[in-house]
Amino acid sequence: MTDDATTHQRRVLLKLSGEVFGGGSVGLDPVVVADVARQIAAAVADGVQVAVVVGGGNFFRGAELSQSGIDRSRADYMGMLGTVMNALALQDFLEQAGVRTRVQTAITMGQVAEPYIPLRAIRHMEKGRVVVFGAGAGMPFFSTDTVAAQRALETHCDEVLVGKNGVDGVYTADPRTDPSATRLDHLTYDDAIRQGLRVVDAAAFSLCMENDLTMRVFGMGEPGNVTRALRGEKIGTLVTANPHNTKE
Repeated sequence: MTDDATTHQRRVLLKLSGEVFGGGSVGLDPVVVADVARQIAAAVADGVQVAVVVGGGNFFRGAELSQSGIDRSRADYMGMLGTVMNALALQDFLEQAGVRTRVQTAITMGQVAEPYIPLRAIRHMEKGRVVVFGAGAGMPFFSTDTVAAQRALETHCDEVLVGKNGVDGVYTADPRTDPSATRLDHLTYDDAIRQGLRVVDAAAFSLCMENDLTMRVFGMGEPGNVTRALRGEKIGTLVTANPHNTKE
């Protein structure tokens, strides 16, 4: 079966931050990860093809470590290893939920994961497996936001889904500090960059904009939101390259 033969099936990339895995604290929260895995499993059961990029901020954040005097490149590699721990945890909980899962990493570590090979990842998804991408881009100075956009493009995903803790979409300002902030149902990448809406980094926005890849930003707080986002339901904020392309 070729990739073209399965274009009728929805294929999406889900970006999960390390904050999600830690439940807002340092370390791994197994209850939270198990719930996310069950929600992914529900969408896979509906025929949605799913890839996941995971962050590692619940263990290490390269930028923050570098402020303490650690070399930035080395700090970023430490952060990449944190993402692999999260990827393996998600794999385990997905397997417990009955979903066959493969972890692919940008840094070769054959005893725990496959190397990142886009065509193999596509093949896994065509067979109903979830593919979890770990170790970021395998290079320092690249955020997992940018990696999510790149992996989505290279594996021909229809959309990037960005799950957030504490907010349920993109707001005109930080709703946690500005009570006048309002949620936006739709905006363009150009607007997001121009207004400095730092939901994901500017490089990820630019990559999606240049390749006309849509992004949906949604909140993780509401039960079932991961499944709804994966299925393509209208939640959170849709970000597109074209102001007239809402795909709603």
